[in-house]
Order: sequence, then structure tokens, then C-alpha cells
Amino acid sequence: MADFRFIHASDLHLGRRFAAMPEEIRPHLAEARHGAIPRLAGAARAAGAAHVLIAGDLFDTPTPSPRVLVQALHAFGAEEDLTWWVLPGNHDSLGAEALWSEVAARAPANLRLLDKAEPIEMAPGAWLLPAPLPRKFPGYDLTAWMPDAETPEGALRIGLAHGAVRSFDEDDARASEVIPPDRAESARLDYLALGDWHGQIALGPRTRYSGTPERDGFRHEGRGGCLSITLTGPGEPPRIDSIETGLYHWQDIALPLLPVQDAAQALHDALPEGRAARRDHLLRLRAEGRTTLAGRAALEEAAREVAPDFGYFELDTTALGTEHELSDLDAIDRAGALRIAAERLAAAADDTDTAARERAVASAALNRLYGLLQEGKA
Repeated sequence: MADFRFIHASDLHLGRRFAAMPEEIRPHLAEARHGAIPRLAGAARAAGAAHVLIAGDLFDTPTPSPRVLVQALHAFGAEEDLTWWVLPGNHDSLGAEALWSEVAARAPANLRLLDKAEPIEMAPGAWLLPAPLPRKFPGYDLTAWMPDAETPEGALRIGLAHGAVRSFDEDDARASEVIPPDRAESARLDYLALGDWHGQIALGPRTRYSGTPERDGFRHEGRGGCLSITLTGPGEPPRIDSIETGLYHWQDIALPLLPVQDAAQALHDALPEGRAARRDHLLRLRAEGRTTLAGRAALEEAAREVAPDFGYFELDTTALGTEHELSDLDAIDRAGALRIAAERLAAAADDTDTAARERAVASAALNRLYGLLQEGKA
């Protein structure tokens, strides 16, 4: 038989609100998720694939707004040369009856809703074995039926599921829901397409998490993507290629510092090159180690200067300690009430017999005092 190609994607989470992000970036992130649909279509055409499998969580909630729902269906329908195979996941399970009834009523001809756990023919010689979630927490392994599922002799068998894959744990209340990591082998699958984990992971030669086509947090760095799968024949190992589809690049960087370092220069050295490209970059810098009062002030000033370059920029200093040098205290004042206050705050911040939270408060107050006085001198 001829090679069979398809795109494996998951976790679009259309309608996500990004409540933890600044208000000005939220609509851009939401629009990037909608834009993942035409970018997946472009990836399919580039790979010579006529089918796109979405392994769960097309929508972020079981109640997406009418705008999110209708515009998504229009976007799928606009890619009329492709067939979209949509599996309900834990965020948008079949328990959301109103949602899927609306999808079924409005779906374009090229969208196939997979609402039954039974084999379905995708194309001549290629059969799909889907495992839709009947509710958010089903309570059992949804792929357990696949080993006994019958398909024509010599046909390709492609599994599609959404959920966790790991060893069973008797102490885990949801252990019965996990998908065995050897399900592809036990069910004679040529490929098992999984969703739920937002990063790309290989779990053997025939099992993959595709990750989300558009990243939504710092847990998984880089831009989102999908997988291009080529099956050359039953029992043959699949050819799997990763394709980048994400618009926004998410990155979390540790910035270790020493008191002798130029903290501001260290920050600049850690930044991605090319200021124009930073517009689509979401960056979190985690300052660690120790610096001086002057070093911290310079670090925070450098962060304020570069922040507008980025789609989102965050300097996290919760793990950064401060060394209180005599020259730093002299910069606050050499005598008088301010000097006394600074010395008391420095002593409290360095007192190991004091609770960590109280030391942190004292250190933050001293840093603030130093910063305010330096601003006044500028």
C-alpha cells in the first residue's frame, strides 16, 4: 500500500483566557491559539498529509463562548482539502453534551467528531481507534478496548487517546485511568497518538505525545508544534517528524549571580539576540545566588529597560539573596536616622535565627529604601 501520512496534534485549548498574564498580552495569546488551526493546515500540506488528528482538548472549557466555537468551526471548514478528526479530552469531555451537540449541528463536512470508542475507517486501508473521554474523570483506562478491536486484515491501526501514561500506582486514586505505556504493542497499533501533556514526548517507537501547537506556559519551553506521521505499512516502524507551529516562544532562564558580578550585564548577556524578534518572546528570568544592594538596583533597572522589547518579560528575584556591603549602606546615608534604619534592616535580613519570611521582608525593605534614595539622587 502507499504511504499513509497524517498530522498528530492535541491540546489547542481554544478559548483559554490566560488570567495570570498581563491584560495587554491576553488577547494576543488567545488569538495565537485560534491561529494554530491554519498553521496546522499548513503543516499538513507541507508534509503531504490529508488528515489532522486532534488528540483531545480542542476547547479549554466545556462551555466555550459562541464566538470561540463558531469561529473555530469556520476555520476548520476553510481548510476544505483536509479532514479533521477531533477527540473530546478532559477539558471538553463528552459530558459537555450541549457543546458537542452544537458542534455536531454546525460542523463543516471535513470535521469528524469522534464520540464513540469503535474503529472507524479514515481512508482505504487505514483505521482509527479513538478513545473519547465520556467525562472529565472517567475512572478507567479508555484504551482497554483496543486490543480486542477488529479491523480488516492488513489494515493500518492508529490509536487516538487523551490522558496520562505511566506505571500503575495502587496509592493513586486515579491510577485506573492511566494508559499503559505498552498499549501500542498490546493493541497491535502502528501508531498511538496521545494528548494531555503539552510537550512532545516519545514513549517508545510507536507512541507519542504531540504537545500543543501553541505553548501556553513556561513549563514547556520554545514554540509549540505538532508531529507529522508517515506509516509505510502494517507493522512497519512509523516515521515521525516534529514540525514547529507556535507563534510565541516561551522561555524560563535561570540567572545565577555572584556579588562580584555586574548584575545588569549578566542580565543583558542572558537575553536572546535580535531585539525585533523579542516581540514574540515570553521570557521569565529567575535571578539566583547573591548580589549587592547596588547590584540588585542595577539588575532591576536593566529589567525595566528591556521589558518593553518583549511580548512578556518577568524578572523573578525571590531566590536572589543580598549582601549588605558597607559601601551600599554609605550610599543610603553615612549617619542619621536613615543610616540607623538601614543598619537595622541589614541586621534583620542577615539574622539566621529569624524566620525566613521575616528576613525576606527586611531585605525587601532595605532594597526598596536603597532604590528610592538612588532614584532621588538621579
